[in-house]
Amino acid sequence: MIPFLHIGPLTLPTFGLMVASAMLCAYFVLRADLRRRGIDAEAETLVAVPSIAGMIGAKLYHVFESPREFFANPFGELFSSYGFAWFGGLIAGIGAFVYLGRKYKIPVLRLFDIASPACALGYGIGRIGCLLSGDGDYGIPTSLPWGMSFPNGLVPTTDRVHPTPIYEFLVAILITWFLWRLGAASARPKNAAASANQKSSASVRRTNSAHAGHPDGYIFAAYMITTGIARFLVEFIRINPRSFLGLTNAQTASAASMLLGAALLWHLRRAQEPGVQ
Repeated sequence: MIPFLHIGPLTLPTFGLMVASAMLCAYFVLRADLRRRGIDAEAETLVAVPSIAGMIGAKLYHVFESPREFFANPFGELFSSYGFAWFGGLIAGIGAFVYLGRKYKIPVLRLFDIASPACALGYGIGRIGCLLSGDGDYGIPTSLPWGMSFPNGLVPTTDRVHPTPIYEFLVAILITWFLWRLGAASARPKNAAASANQKSSASVRRTNSAHAGHPDGYIFAAYMITTGIARFLVEFIRINPRSFLGLTNAQTASAASMLLGAALLWHLRRAQEPGVQ
């Protein structure tokens, strides 16, 4: 593993480099989604602000998860290059998105839909940073041929263990593709307004129906469910300590994510039923 790259007098953490790469990739995905929906908003701001807020939230969540380590070494825990909890980043990122949605006058659920594929991809790329740094996000020992050891990691182990960051990266790619395909149904073509002026009213109604797509919040609900399932399952082979009902803290948060996503999906489908206001 390569926790740090040494270039002359510079020492660069590989985790930080992969987080930067994740932000860049998320930017391109988000910008593409904004363009296909015809929404005028700055993708740079929509990525940078939630990403910074997410990193702060992820660090604080990790600190609150392990207060004993924090009080033993407060400065070291706060400013270390590892120790980030994804769900803390999710909470802080959502808060930042609510603020930005109001700033750009975009419905919050629609903005969450747009951000979901970018978030899924960014998370997966960030996990490669965990793999390179060997920060303890690996799994339990395994005899499978692709098991890996992390003797030089930030949290070293000489046992061959499940490379769970790779598992999560691959699943994140699938989730990103799935969410992007869902979003295609909600994206209007750029020339929709111009072509509508040349069509009959009946044709316009058919066009609007064809491009109505999913209601705002549908893709975000799918994101919460799919990422919640993925994280819940991978935790069974990770080394995180168990707490509530024998589950890890991440599994508890994953279960909450799945339930909230399912509740939102049920609400959106019910709101589409005839006669339901």
